[in-house]
Amino acid sequence: MNLLHRIHTCDLLIFNHLRRNPKTLLTLLSRYWSKTGDGFAYPFIGIALWLITGRVDAIWVSATAFLIERIIYVALKHSLKRARPADAITGYQSVIRPSDQFSFPSGHTSGAFLMATIMSYYLPPLTFIVYPWAVGVGVSRVVLGVHFPTDTLAGMALGCSIAIVSLSTL
Repeated sequence: MNLLHRIHTCDLLIFNHLRRNPKTLLTLLSRYWSKTGDGFAYPFIGIALWLITGRVDAIWVSATAFLIERIIYVALKHSLKRARPADAITGYQSVIRPSDQFSFPSGHTSGAFLMATIMSYYLPPLTFIVYPWAVGVGVSRVVLGVHFPTDTLAGMALGCSIAIVSLSTL
């Protein structure tokens, strides 16, 4: 059994476990949690960090990092073209309609971890709030059936790494 097959098998086991009963409180909460990762507030995070910390570089780092993350995320999604669970699993229907066609990596998760990493850098006391929030965004995408677990793990790695590289330029 090759490595990719093992990863996919593990992905399906976790996915099916989280999706066992789609009419639960977890699914309802996931709808709302997922929306917090839609990214509408992300442009304002740099401004808020600047106003709170007095560091104008927070605006430029967050804006530049988010732009780079979006470019890489779209390029990966359209080059790898991994099918979403509803397209990959016969007879399966996700709870929500995904915003685009492909699954890997999770853009919601990537953006959430990018912003969590940047917010943690500028305001370390927020670390214990923003990282659990970002994990929740990733989990919610699996619970809603629009991503496999490895999509969200890749999103986490992408968001954190771009944030770290962007912050290292300071």
